[in-house]
Amino acid sequence: MATNATTMTAAGVASVTTAPGDDGSAGRRLYAFAADPEARVPGGDFVDEVRAELHRQVSGRPAPLGELVREAAAWSSQAGGRFRDLGDRAADDERRVLVRRAVLGCAPLSLASGAWLQWLSAPGNADDALVLRVLALYASDTGVGHPGASRAAAYLHLLRTLRLSENAVPLARLTGDPRVPDGAYTLPGLLLVMSRRPDDFRGELLGADLCLRTVGLLPPLTLVRRALPTTADWSVIDPSAARGEEDPPPAEECRAVVDELIAREGARAESAVRLGFAWALAVLREQTDALYAELTAAFDPAYDMAELMRLRAREGSVYHHQFQLEGRSLADWLKEARTDPSGLLGALARSKLVKPGRSAASALVRGLVGERGPMFRVFSPDDLTIISRWIDSLPADPAEDATPAGAGAVPAMRPPVAVERALRSGPRTEGRAPADLREAYHLLMVRTDTPALRRWCLDYITGWLARSRHGMDHDPVPLPRTWGREGLRPWLQVQHDRHAAEFEENADVPLPSREAVIDDAVQTAPLTLIDGSWLQGFTDHELASSDIGHALFQTYWDELGNGLAKLNHPLIYREVLKDMGVELPPTASPEFARWPGFRDASFELPVYWLCIGRFPRTFLPEVLGLNLAMELSGVGGSYRRARLALRKYGFNTRFVDLHNTIDNVATGHSAWAADAVDTLLASLPDSAGAGSRAEVWDRVRVGYRSLSPPGGPGARRAARRAMRGGRIALFAPFSKRR
Repeated sequence: MATNATTMTAAGVASVTTAPGDDGSAGRRLYAFAADPEARVPGGDFVDEVRAELHRQVSGRPAPLGELVREAAAWSSQAGGRFRDLGDRAADDERRVLVRRAVLGCAPLSLASGAWLQWLSAPGNADDALVLRVLALYASDTGVGHPGASRAAAYLHLLRTLRLSENAVPLARLTGDPRVPDGAYTLPGLLLVMSRRPDDFRGELLGADLCLRTVGLLPPLTLVRRALPTTADWSVIDPSAARGEEDPPPAEECRAVVDELIAREGARAESAVRLGFAWALAVLREQTDALYAELTAAFDPAYDMAELMRLRAREGSVYHHQFQLEGRSLADWLKEARTDPSGLLGALARSKLVKPGRSAASALVRGLVGERGPMFRVFSPDDLTIISRWIDSLPADPAEDATPAGAGAVPAMRPPVAVERALRSGPRTEGRAPADLREAYHLLMVRTDTPALRRWCLDYITGWLARSRHGMDHDPVPLPRTWGREGLRPWLQVQHDRHAAEFEENADVPLPSREAVIDDAVQTAPLTLIDGSWLQGFTDHELASSDIGHALFQTYWDELGNGLAKLNHPLIYREVLKDMGVELPPTASPEFARWPGFRDASFELPVYWLCIGRFPRTFLPEVLGLNLAMELSGVGGSYRRARLALRKYGFNTRFVDLHNTIDNVATGHSAWAADAVDTLLASLPDSAGAGSRAEVWDRVRVGYRSLSPPGGPGARRAARRAMRGGRIALFAPFSKRR
């Protein structure tokens, strides 16, 4: 196996020993931790430890990027040929074993395909052309706009076809599958952890991404593709393959992104990119070599049998104290088998439980595991296949040589123990909470945070939602009190008609003055320049292509312009402001948050968006309600009135024109928002209590109201009561509102 020294004994079975101090599951734990969409990874010492781990895998200074690309492409071709040859040499039953092992060995990386790009976009850089190109690469990986259309989903389909997907969903559960080698988690585990510190590892992540796209289909999977050419959508699983006919090859696009980054940031960025590429290639080669050795060893049925006994030994050693095998209890044999199963396999082969060469006549796979046997359901059908294959391979004459021709060592991989230990140690300091809303806005421009900022965000959300809930029974939101099985589409049409009627009724109401239009545009800028930030959590790899999250990620993708600067909503809004003679500092800069032209109250709602967007699981119902309110808010009415006001004073109307079309209630963001709510509610039990449809619908309604919560004294008191520690100062600006 990948993290243990595993060799073949003279009897042709595996002997497993763990090196002192090694923790083979470190990579698994990193992978499971970082798969959480709300995972937060510390900076400081942890970042240094991750970078040190990368350097430990790369001897000397990495080669120039062009040389690394050529090396990766050549290695991929050569390694793929080795695996194809291995499959060609196998008989049908042997090939089945090789295919299953290869698919499991590649699962941790393939089920996270592209996930390392998930946080490279953030509220503060969402108008950066380079970031938009990265987002376009990532959107292609996720199959943006369609549930279950990601590269990872195509691989999950392959696992399901082979009946290997028991632990594949959600992603963190894969770490509980003992059939997957420990070493298979090292590369994707570190990539996922690094993805949670995007500002620290942007160059390394893009370098690793370029490496993986250059390699293309993982070499072990070339064996699987040859054996099962039509079982999977290989063009989707292969990260080097474009998803659309007009899309550029992903490796070329990634190389262009990397070149632009280096041109912009210079030698430091180049060094980071080269390190990420060289590290990814080194670990991938090591992992691939280990898997090749494992597959070679698996030609011998004794290898699979030894692995099975080792995996079952811990549980089995608790029992079978009375059953004797060559003068020892089976429990003792099993204890020994946890590290060296060769003795147990030899004893079984010589026992009455096994008829060498005749599994159908052997008690080990017949009476003992039958419905009346003492080992009923101990072994799965796949386990029984392994046992039968081993028995059938045993020579009928004990004098015959049973040593397999291809027996050899399975090389060990060094697990990232130091990185995992540093992660468990956590941050050295708690950091500090923001002093006011303006500082909070600035700090929340990036994905990372500190424990103090995270608590502050949760307090702010808690208070805001309590304020939103206050008086809701007496001043109800437009959403119905109960969710109907017909869904929200009929209600959506009614709301659209109402907006249109209100627009017609107000046709004779004078438009605001030029000064008022400009002031409104300026005070709305902190909100509009982070358009879509309440959905930032749905860029997460698993959520972005899920049944609910795909529509939310596509909405976020639209708000940022589908990878194109000319369609990017923050940039379009800046053009409107420029028309008005207003030039603002960059959104992520401290100067923006402190710009004297903004009123403090203009940061209240934007900060709520920025906070709740970090918790896509914790506040899923509230985010869905907020998203529905936001996307529906201007369609058919206020956008049309805003257009009239902008046109009257000669200002650009493109921003409101764009939103009035893409937010439409038939095929646009409003419709998607309603469908996301319906998808969630339809999956819930129609009963009482936490997690029920009624309870979740109530939370959706609160989220809907949170776009424009009440601001009176009672609402402010409700907010203060709900917050931990009663940080009243946070909500002081609320007194200025209605």
